[in-house]
Amino acid sequence: MKIAILGNGRMGKRISELAKERGHTIVCISSSKKPAHTLDLSIADVAIDFSTPTTALANISHAINSGIPVISGTTGWLENLKEIEDLCQAKQGAFLYASNFSLGMNIFFEMNKTLARLMKNQNYASTIHEIHHTEKLDSPSGTAITLGEQMNEILENNTPITADRKADVAGTHIIKYNCSVDEIEIKHTAINRDGFAMGAIIAGEWIIGKTGVFGINDVLAQ
Repeated sequence: MKIAILGNGRMGKRISELAKERGHTIVCISSSKKPAHTLDLSIADVAIDFSTPTTALANISHAINSGIPVISGTTGWLENLKEIEDLCQAKQGAFLYASNFSLGMNIFFEMNKTLARLMKNQNYASTIHEIHHTEKLDSPSGTAITLGEQMNEILENNTPITADRKADVAGTHIIKYNCSVDEIEIKHTAINRDGFAMGAIIAGEWIIGKTGVFGINDVLAQ
């Protein structure tokens, strides 16, 4: 598989390393000095976007307009998601977005929904707290926002989200329910970025030859 890496930050670099170990080829890489729109993406089989909230829309649009399927894990730009979905459908392309590609986190998403169903109509206050590395540009994280959306839909409330930024933290998300007599907590801690990176690569392998707009659950269902 020939991969275009859109965004050469920590995630982009790790995806490149793991993809090569898996037998794939990195054919081009965008960065702040070499924007995606200057690259010929037609030489790639798939583009994997882990760029920035300010560049994701242009990067993904360029790939779709180049006829290349796109995997995106960039967060903080989702006010433009509908525009990308419409472009993908108009171009009969393929696009997959996930706020988190980690298998463990996607299991955690299911745990979060199950716990929220159990806690509905109980006398508990719910909170979300997330911790990420200091270079993460969006706060709260896309993963925390997804967790909150899941909870709010089930609990019919507005669960508050707090965020910390600390050096060398791959990602920690804590869900708490508390009342005057006890507290319930579930927590997911990413030890490193490999789970996110490998999930994005597997999604890239999966999307080739497909058309449409997808999510990570489509990949996990196979």
